[in-house]
Amino acid sequence: MDMHPEANTKLNLAVDLAQLQAQIRTLITLEETETPVISCYVHRVVSKNGAVVPEFAQRLRAIRNVLWGQELEEFEERFSRIESYLTSDLRPTTQGIALFARGGRRPFFMALQFDVPLPSRLSVNSTPDVYHLVELKDTYHRFVVLISTEESARILEVNLGTITRQLWVERPELRDRVAKEWTHEHYQNHRRDRGEAFMREKLALVEKLMAAEGHTHLILAGLPHLAARVRERLPNHIKAKIMDVVPTSEYAGVVDVVAATLSTFIEHVQAQSQSAVGQLESALRTGSLAASGTPATYEALRQGQIDVLVMAREYEGSIAWNCPQCGWAQTTQARPKACPDCEHQELRTVNLKEEMIRIAERLAVKIDLVQQSDVLMRLGGVGCLLRWEATPIWGSS
Repeated sequence: MDMHPEANTKLNLAVDLAQLQAQIRTLITLEETETPVISCYVHRVVSKNGAVVPEFAQRLRAIRNVLWGQELEEFEERFSRIESYLTSDLRPTTQGIALFARGGRRPFFMALQFDVPLPSRLSVNSTPDVYHLVELKDTYHRFVVLISTEESARILEVNLGTITRQLWVERPELRDRVAKEWTHEHYQNHRRDRGEAFMREKLALVEKLMAAEGHTHLILAGLPHLAARVRERLPNHIKAKIMDVVPTSEYAGVVDVVAATLSTFIEHVQAQSQSAVGQLESALRTGSLAASGTPATYEALRQGQIDVLVMAREYEGSIAWNCPQCGWAQTTQARPKACPDCEHQELRTVNLKEEMIRIAERLAVKIDLVQQSDVLMRLGGVGCLLRWEATPIWGSS
């Protein structure tokens, strides 16, 4: 077996899933200060001079209108750092950039580049806005691709749309030995033996990679008859992880194959999320452990009751008064004098969509983000499957 020079090595090309999970953890546990955090998501737009130019003119005017004094000075200083980063050399394949910056006594800066797109968004808040990072993680995640041709096999680990590891197995060339050393019959027998050995090598490598990295999704690609043979020979525990078989030409480039499998993976993820909506609806119909709507879902998260959070991608959330001390929240227009639960007086405003995502990530709750679900939107855009029966909730949103 001949190995590609990059075999079994991590490729530091973009943020991978493990790094993203660690960075989300850093952001949701970032200690709050009196200085707000700038959250900047950029869908890469490149100008003629090569600089990235996000369309933030309107948002900048709105933000500058509500900041003043030292807060405005710190915002301008931190945003200039973001602009400086965006005009530096970015990776050629970068499609989405997430930046988080804070000034003041405890300055903070984080910049993440991805090979998949992000929506352009700019906000200033007491805590970082992490929803789009969680959405990225939910949409692209990671999977393994086995590309089979007659003479070679590539086993790829795809992480957030980026190839982060690849094994390249090639069969030794035998044809030039036919005329020199072997009879045709000898060659054919040896070819069958080598073909069988090659198949075993492929299967062993796939099984090893899936087991070592804890992968749960496998896509077979390449010539259909070879993919079918691989599928037949895989052990049942690996076969159960096959998401799809994507037929491709033996002349197809790796980038094209990965693009095709990425599309298949996203469809699979979306189908799974629709299944989560079905589970939620069924639980609500039968009176099982479930809740829906912003108030009930937030309260269940606050109490640590949630097993699965189901949220529509179109869901906007509500602005609420929130107690950073105990987590109490209320969507009243007038600011309460103090938190009714713990009497803490320094209340803040939060977007409950972001707050629910933050709590779910902190509790390591499974999050299903659902695209285009009329059922879920009728339920308020958000709901959850519970670990135990819900407790009384605060007023409706």
